[in-house]
Amino acid sequence: MALPIDLKGKVAFVSGMADPNGYGWAITKSLAEAGATIVVGVWPPALKIFETNLRRGKFDEDMMLADGSKMVIEKIYPQDAVYDTTDDVPEEIKTNKRYAGLDGYTISEVAAKVAGDYPQGIDILVHSIANGPDVKKPLLETSRAGYLAASSASAFSMVSLVQRIGPHMNPGGSVISLSYLAAEKTIPGYGGGMSSAKAQLESDTRTLAFEAGRKYGVRVNTLSAGPLKTRAATAISEKGEKAFIEFAIDYSKANAPMAQDLYNDDVGNTAAFLLSPLARAITGMTIYVDNGLHSIGMAVDSQAMMESPIGTSFSPEVEYPGQR
Repeated sequence: MALPIDLKGKVAFVSGMADPNGYGWAITKSLAEAGATIVVGVWPPALKIFETNLRRGKFDEDMMLADGSKMVIEKIYPQDAVYDTTDDVPEEIKTNKRYAGLDGYTISEVAAKVAGDYPQGIDILVHSIANGPDVKKPLLETSRAGYLAASSASAFSMVSLVQRIGPHMNPGGSVISLSYLAAEKTIPGYGGGMSSAKAQLESDTRTLAFEAGRKYGVRVNTLSAGPLKTRAATAISEKGEKAFIEFAIDYSKANAPMAQDLYNDDVGNTAAFLLSPLARAITGMTIYVDNGLHSIGMAVDSQAMMESPIGTSFSPEVEYPGQR
C-alpha cells in the first residue's frame, strides 16, 4: 500500500529562511513537494538580498520541484526572532539602516500577521534559527552576553514561536526544529554557548511536546542533523583556514555507520514525514539524521584504533546507493 505524504491544503510557516544552502530550505522544499502552502519569516538584515535573489531568479534552480514546477513562497515576513514584542527592540535596532522601512518584525507581531493572513489556521511550524556571536570562542572564553545571546536566538526563539503561533495552529498540526549532536556530546570547535543552546532546545522540545500537545493538540519534535556545509556552519572558522564544518564532514564520513555523504534533502524528507499526518503519534522526540554518527562511541579513524588489530577491518567495502 502506498503511503504518500500529502500536505495539500496545509499552511506551513518556516521561521529562519535565508538561502538555498541550509536545512531550512530543504525542509521547505520537501513541504512544497508534498503540496503545502509555504510562508516564511526572514531575518531583516537578510531580507532585501533574499527578495532580490528570488526576483532575479537566482534561486530558480534550487526551487524546481520533481514535477517540473517551481516552489512558490506565498508570503515573506521580516522576522527577528530575538525580540518577542516591540518593547524588546532596542533603539539601535530600530534606527539600524538594515531595518529601515520595516515594522512588525517581532515574534508576536509576525504571529499576528500570519494569523490574520491565514484565518483557517497554521498546520506546520518550522524553527530553523541558530546564532551565537561567540561561536568561534571556546566555552572558557565565552562572555555572558555571548552565551545568553546564543540561548536567546537558538533556543528561546523556539519557545516564543510556539507560545505565539501555537494558539493559531490547527489540532493535529506539527512543529519541528533543528538540533545538533553538540547538545549531548562534546564537539570541540562548536563554541560560544551554542552547544548549551542546542541542549536547551532539545529539553524544551520534550516539555513543549507535552504542554502544546495538551493545550493545542500539536506535536513538537527536533531533528539532530549531521554536518552539512551551510553558510552558518562555514562561519565557524578563521579566514584562510579550513572551515570547522569541513573537518566535521570528514570526521562523520570516516566514522559513521553509513560512510556516505549527507545531503540536505535527507533532512528535508525526514522532516516532511514528521510534519505529516503519517507521524501523528510521534512527539517529544530528537530524531537523528546523521548517518548514525550519534551511536558511535569510539572514532574508527583515530590513531589508537588504526594501530589496533581490528583498526583496518571497518573500512567501507560498499558503494552506497544515492551517492552523487
